[in-house]
Amino acid sequence: MSVTPITSLTQFKEIINGSKPVIIDFWAVWVGPCRAIGPVLEELSNDPGNSGVDFCKVDVDAQEDIAREVGINAMPTFLVFKDGVKVGELVGANPEGLKQLVQRGNTL
Repeated sequence: MSVTPITSLTQFKEIINGSKPVIIDFWAVWVGPCRAIGPVLEELSNDPGNSGVDFCKVDVDAQEDIAREVGINAMPTFLVFKDGVKVGELVGANPEGLKQLVQRGNTL
């Protein structure tokens, strides 16, 4: 699997309203911690043990309407959605915290 870029508010709403949990990375290219944690997210998305979760990312500069919709104040921020409901959140480039967030998503 890989991390799917979200390129519109419509696409975002479709993805978060699905029955499969999705982890979304809200990031910006100019934020060093975002660049540092990106490979960790890619690695987690390619792990067959995480097939119960979809992985997406939102460039907050290119998709300001999505960032505003969910109230992103810091990058990176990782949100987990299932059935349109936010069920998890992690702020910051914390590899261990991200792994735990993915594990939680896999159990939903």
